[in-house]
Amino acid sequence: MGKLLILGTVAFDAIETPFGKTDKILGGAATFIGLAASQFKVESAIVSIVGDDFPKTYLELLKKKGVDISGIEVVENGKTFFWSGKYDNDLNSRDTLVTELNVLADFKPVIPAHFRDADVLMLGNLHPAVQLSAIEQMQAEPKLIVLDTMNFWMNNTLPELIEVIKKTDVITINDEEARQLTNEYSLVKAAQKIHEMGPKYVVIKKGENGALLFHNGEVFFAPALPLEEVFDPTGAGDTFAGGFVGYLTESENVSFNNLRNAVIHGANLASFCVEKFGTERMQNLSKDEVDRRLNQFKQLTQFDIELK
Repeated sequence: MGKLLILGTVAFDAIETPFGKTDKILGGAATFIGLAASQFKVESAIVSIVGDDFPKTYLELLKKKGVDISGIEVVENGKTFFWSGKYDNDLNSRDTLVTELNVLADFKPVIPAHFRDADVLMLGNLHPAVQLSAIEQMQAEPKLIVLDTMNFWMNNTLPELIEVIKKTDVITINDEEARQLTNEYSLVKAAQKIHEMGPKYVVIKKGENGALLFHNGEVFFAPALPLEEVFDPTGAGDTFAGGFVGYLTESENVSFNNLRNAVIHGANLASFCVEKFGTERMQNLSKDEVDRRLNQFKQLTQFDIELK
């Protein structure tokens, strides 16, 4: 069984969309990634930090999903990272209302000894120095290092971010971030520039318009499944990443053809995430539901055409 190590936030979120609002609920990039990856036959672990205000029931939920939580540090008398946001009517843009780093401000990750040989290392959205520390603690070079980042780090820590990008095999960012990182409007040109920075594969997420995978001049596109109801996009990108790395870890195949399959699996799981607030939908997702929707993706993208 393949081993997947996930570095990222485990947090509280408070969310407001046109369809309702929540008080503090379970959130964080590593949480969404871990829940998505738990749909696959993998050994997974999360490395993160929380305060002792973080409910034990949330940690138990991750354990029940088969996620190793020995790398989640619990700080006595500490407060857990908290983010609050409000989405516009179209759900494509949001305003951050509150960001409280709390214990995350002094986070120094410690990789559990039994996961320093992980096959896949997933670097969730964090300070590049924290991501670099995780890479340096690995005893064996992972088959695949996958990086997620955002425009905040491009604006504030670009030199450190470039160092991390050099050491990764796959980067997943959205279209706006790809353009900012490269100063190229064309996503094809942007992907080429990012390849030159180090990653073999570039995944550019386009929200409700799907995702693009680039490798050596080849391009693969995965659509987003049209849904009847979308309640909350929070965590959809992280859920995509969790499905992507979960599938690759289980299949133990990092070829371009298999990464195409991984993109579809990521998009499939992300389509569930947005149907409820926070992690609610992902907590009780069944394999039958996942398989049925995968078949919908297949029907959406498969066609026969006669070339004359």
